[in-house]
Amino acid sequence: MRWLVAALALALATLAFGQAEELAHPDAKVEQRLKALAEELRCLVCQNQTIADSNAALALDLRNQIRAQIAEGRSDAQIRDYMVERYGDFVLYRPPLKASTLALWLGPAALLVVGAFVFWGVVRRRSIETAAAPGAEDARRIEALLSEESPAGQATPRGAKPRRK
Repeated sequence: MRWLVAALALALATLAFGQAEELAHPDAKVEQRLKALAEELRCLVCQNQTIADSNAALALDLRNQIRAQIAEGRSDAQIRDYMVERYGDFVLYRPPLKASTLALWLGPAALLVVGAFVFWGVVRRRSIETAAAPGAEDARRIEALLSEESPAGQATPRGAKPRRK
């Protein structure tokens, strides 16, 4: 009796490590619709993959849900609406333009504009600094004024005392 209870407990414990399996459907039209829909939906675990590309358990569950909804006769728009209702606009790879997604649509353009202003400011500041720098003729005149011949034949800057030996 103990062996039977132990074997049953062990068998039930192995079920805890089970993972959802991909449902196999031989219907090519269902799989084609599934693939098209799955390419439009973001994996909520991976975030940078579609649920078609992801191997996460949640993506697997979502693909199975889509298959079930296709089998129930729902349209692609109804399935998309169900996913958005359940997970929000974030689940869509191409979210609609509305107030809550405005940052997603305008953010890249705003960053580009800010980057252009920063670039313009840096270039402008460098051109002003370059224009203020002395030219070759000015540099020669400055060098001539700053250097004087010392008694030992070494050039010393103006105002500096020559070293005595």
